[in-house]
Amino acid sequence: MKTDLNDLTAFVAVARASGFREAARATNTSASRLSDAVRRLESRLGVRLFHRSTRSVVVTEAGASLLERVSPVMNELDSALDSVNHYRGKPAGKLRLHVPVSAAKLILPAIVPPFLAAYPDIELEVVADSNVINVFEAGCDAGIRYDERLEQDMIAVPIGPRRQRFATAAAPALLDRLGRPEHPRDLLEYPCIGGRYRSGVASAWEFEKDGQVIEIQPAGPLTVSVGSAVDLAVDAAVAGTGVITLFEQWLRPYLDCGQLEPVLESWWQSFSGPYLYYSGRRLAPTPLLAFIDFLRKMEAE
Repeated sequence: MKTDLNDLTAFVAVARASGFREAARATNTSASRLSDAVRRLESRLGVRLFHRSTRSVVVTEAGASLLERVSPVMNELDSALDSVNHYRGKPAGKLRLHVPVSAAKLILPAIVPPFLAAYPDIELEVVADSNVINVFEAGCDAGIRYDERLEQDMIAVPIGPRRQRFATAAAPALLDRLGRPEHPRDLLEYPCIGGRYRSGVASAWEFEKDGQVIEIQPAGPLTVSVGSAVDLAVDAAVAGTGVITLFEQWLRPYLDCGQLEPVLESWWQSFSGPYLYYSGRRLAPTPLLAFIDFLRKMEAE
């Protein structure tokens, strides 16, 4: 059975984007053209590949099976076409990274502008999402994660500061009213601003001192989505809504200007910095190799 490669490409784009309009924006084409391509493919295969409604586009069981089989082939085809870049004077093409929101805010701003200036023919797309997913099934070339979240059979390259800390802080007015906590468990009596992952799991707070690790589950008037709504949490902490725990680098501007006051600083837990990771089982595209080379040069400077 002969199938038009363009129709397969359209199907994969729509499945990965979970919508025709979203896929059209990602592929610089029209939603109607993608819809026509998917209909041709469904007609040729004799099965429905998507459940369509006015609110959502979701792959059927047949569509999910096809996507699972086709995605690796499409990725290898992209890599094969990308290999032509080796014959260019400078690397070119598209690089798609899946990163946590924290990396997009704290790590990439110092890297992306000089990288794109050094490689003007590379187009970089950054997908910021703090939820753990299979980045390659999502159509990304590489991801950024902290070491405890690295997937198996991945090649990891250090990116950004190698040591970081979680900082706990609150508005001075709140601490003046409730007092300064002396132990992490004291925070159980304070209003705290919590975080929740898309899976529904609430984010716990960990503290460490002299080899002792204490974990608490914060409770309070506000809980936000981890990653996407963190700026709201920071603004609320500055306004005195509650105590917050977050990357020290994220809170540092507010600590330095006095809008937030450090809490339990001797208990702040440190952890290793993030890694750029990519699959060792497939040929790395030329833009990704250029990005890795750029990171290593930055580290050496």
